[in-house]
This record gives sequence, structure tokens and C-alpha cells, in this order.
Amino acid sequence: MPRPRRIDAPGYPQHVVQRGNNRQPVFFTDDDRVAYLRLLCHHADQQHCRIHAYVLMDNHVHLLATPDVSGGLSRMMQAVSRAYVRRVNGQQGRTGTLWEGRFHSTVVDTDRYLLACQRYIELNPVRAGKVAHPGDYRWSSYRANARGRANALLVPHSAFEFIAADADERHRRYAEFIAQGIPAGDLVAMRGALQSQRRLSGPLMGSEPFRDAKGI
Repeated sequence: MPRPRRIDAPGYPQHVVQRGNNRQPVFFTDDDRVAYLRLLCHHADQQHCRIHAYVLMDNHVHLLATPDVSGGLSRMMQAVSRAYVRRVNGQQGRTGTLWEGRFHSTVVDTDRYLLACQRYIELNPVRAGKVAHPGDYRWSSYRANARGRANALLVPHSAFEFIAADADERHRRYAEFIAQGIPAGDLVAMRGALQSQRRLSGPLMGSEPFRDAKGI
């Protein structure tokens, strides 16, 4: 059976999820996480993709990214994944892949869901019981987006910048937005999108007019 067609949507933000094979760990040390983020920064630049948010968990990765060219997201993810696997395999003397097949991606309706998706990503460590507060988790974009910490990987989306013209005020308001937690409706929408990803790579997540406009 042919693989489902991946939706190519340059200019639209996408929620990307890549899991370890059989849900097994893909990050074993902090050096692994640093190496992954450096690879992501390099290949995002090479493939013209903007990273707005991320979280590295033990056995999976969430990204919020906008490809600016056709095929850019796929090329970025392939390059990062392959280079990272080579690094881990070389260090551990192992062979084979770390990842569970292809990555999954969901096109996000910017007007309604982008900030909700960013919040969902950055609260992942809290939902998983890793930390009590997202600011306590080193391996996410929260400290940059909510506290203004410098992060060369990130490019704020216009929807994020629209929160406030002043950067300090924007970070403060965003931190308050995160502190509100995820409303039940948003959580249902996010989980529904993730479930759809497991059945079909690349469904659209957003309002009906947005999906209609994309022909889905």
C-alpha cells in the first residue's frame, strides 16, 4: 500500500512530532540534546524553515515550524534525523534507526491555533510529570518565549509578536497565557490532531474555513 501523501504547505506553520522507535528513548545524555538542537538550528537555516517552539522529551520531539519553501520541512527533518542517528550510533556502537518511521506533521490554522499549539508543546514536560513548571525544563523553547532568554534557534511567529509590541510585555503576557493551562477544548483539538497524525501524515488542524481553503 502506498504511503499517504504528505501535505506540502510552504508558509504555513506546522506541528511536527517525531517519536522514538517503539517509543524507546532517543536522547540519552544532555550532550545528545545539545547536539540535536545544533543540528536542528543548522538544517533549519539550510532548508529555509523557521522554528517557533520546541520540546525535547526522552523519546520524542515536538516542533512548531514554518517552512518557507516547498519541501523544506521534509528535507530539514530528514537531514536532522539522519545526522543525529549517525552521531548516536557512532558513540554507542549500535546500528539501525532510532526513529519510528516518518515524522508526523499537522498544518496549523495560524489565526486560531498557533499560540494554543505552542502552549501545548511547551507544557509537555508538565503534563508528563517531569517538572511542576515549564520554566524548570531546560529542553524547550519556554524560557525564550516566556522569559526572553536568547535562543539562536527560534524565530518568533507573527502571531506571537502580535501579543504586544514591547518585547518585555509580550513575554509577560505569554507567560500568563501559559499559566492559564490548556482549556479542555484546545486539549481535545490537539489530541485529536495527534491521533489523526497516527492514521494519516499531514492532516490540517484548524477552523473549517481554513481546511476548506486548503481543499481538505
